[in-house]
Amino acid sequence: MRREYDESDARVRPGRRGSRPRSKNRPAHLDAVPGTVIGVDRGRLAVHMDDGVALTAVKARELGRRGLVVGDRVGVVGDTSGRDGSLARIVRRQPRATELRRTADDTDPTERVVVANAEQLAIVTSLADPEPNPRMIDRCLVAAFDAGMDALLVLTKGDLASADALRASYDPLGVALLTTTMRTEGEERTFTGLDELRDRLGGRSTVLVGYSGVGKSTLVNAIVPEAHRTTGIVNDVTGRGRHTSTSAIAFDLPGGGRIIDTPGIRSFGLAHVNPDHFIAAFPDVAEAAAQGCPRGCTHESAEAGCALDEWASTPDQRARVVSIRRLLASRAEADAW
Repeated sequence: MRREYDESDARVRPGRRGSRPRSKNRPAHLDAVPGTVIGVDRGRLAVHMDDGVALTAVKARELGRRGLVVGDRVGVVGDTSGRDGSLARIVRRQPRATELRRTADDTDPTERVVVANAEQLAIVTSLADPEPNPRMIDRCLVAAFDAGMDALLVLTKGDLASADALRASYDPLGVALLTTTMRTEGEERTFTGLDELRDRLGGRSTVLVGYSGVGKSTLVNAIVPEAHRTTGIVNDVTGRGRHTSTSAIAFDLPGGGRIIDTPGIRSFGLAHVNPDHFIAAFPDVAEAAAQGCPRGCTHESAEAGCALDEWASTPDQRARVVSIRRLLASRAEADAW
């Protein structure tokens, strides 16, 4: 006997296997409690709730393929008590104010969101052991500019080398820069420069990036002693540090604010960044290009009519132009694939 059509038929649809019908009406989760993702580990997410409770959660199926990263603002339902063994569900992700993104290299079309909703990018580089890499610093500055984040250059191991050269290079760009030094006497460590760093971090969400071995985790432990981040040493042969942090994790700062420690990076691809932003990230170069370069200039070389060669009268300016052109060439090669 044929069944009469009912209005409820419009609200269900067959499952993928055509057996049990699934409702199109998703729960509104009006009781979802707000919080922030502070860690991600193999499908389990550590969440710091706005009411101060720390809990573990999983992503609800209804979120689909939308990934969650440290810094995401989320809505949580289920057991939000934070008791040992409890497991809540994340059912909502709020729109992101910022996204720090990178690719494996400049030819990789797959971008990865490192953290969400950070206001400041702290580029941590050591003055020696390993040596600073201005090209990596430039790449991080471009990524910060593209993400709408402020940039802070944190120089570590100030007892091993002078910061004068880097300061002279980046001060004209308006990049905030500070130096920290650690001295060890027996089992005690003393730092200089931490008070200024705390002032720069206070009340803001800051993500720390840098090579392995530059001292990110050491800084985190000094600022947040209960973090207990593992630290390592630099290989004498390769000059590279060993990965000690394996995933991004956020820590609340005394007095307000949050820092996010990330694993050491080997590269910072910019395949996702509009090439126009490469120059815009450096105010002095952008101003020179706007005043001297012809309309539509690709800034590839002086032969193409670019005025940046004539403008670059100091070693630092020339190095910056070379760095930008290298970024542009790398991106052009990626676009040709």
